[in-house]
Amino acid sequence: MKRLWAPWRMEYLMSDKADGCIFCEKAAEDEDRKNMILLRSRASFVMMNAYPYNNGHLMVAPYTHAATLADLADEERCDLIETLAKAEGIIERAFHPQGMNMGINLGHCAGAGVPGHVHVHILPRWEGDTNFMPVLGETRVIPELLMQTYERLLEHVEE
Repeated sequence: MKRLWAPWRMEYLMSDKADGCIFCEKAAEDEDRKNMILLRSRASFVMMNAYPYNNGHLMVAPYTHAATLADLADEERCDLIETLAKAEGIIERAFHPQGMNMGINLGHCAGAGVPGHVHVHILPRWEGDTNFMPVLGETRVIPELLMQTYERLLEHVEE
């Protein structure tokens, strides 16, 4: 039997996910590199997903703790979309993907890991990037360490 080691997952598995809001907490800290925050705008920010579905998986979130887009002020919604477009450009310049997925999961039953704080996932995609591992082995292979990916993406941030 072959083994695929993913020791970084243990921190997530052992963490208390019931307390606080990761987006509010990370945005309030002044440790962008540690928190893998790539870009801050007036009303929102871009951070890497610490448990990515794909290499370069980013999340864009408003600073305001709001459950839905409708709960945000018009200016915050506009800023969120502008920041999402910047995140798209960062991924494009860093990885040159063949496509991208962007998605918002509202509510726990819709798959939201943080159901009380709206955020947008953006993932680069390539033809053939889904293979037998996630389908049969329920395992994703991420070919680069998170901080290496952070550095790669950070090189392509244009404010």
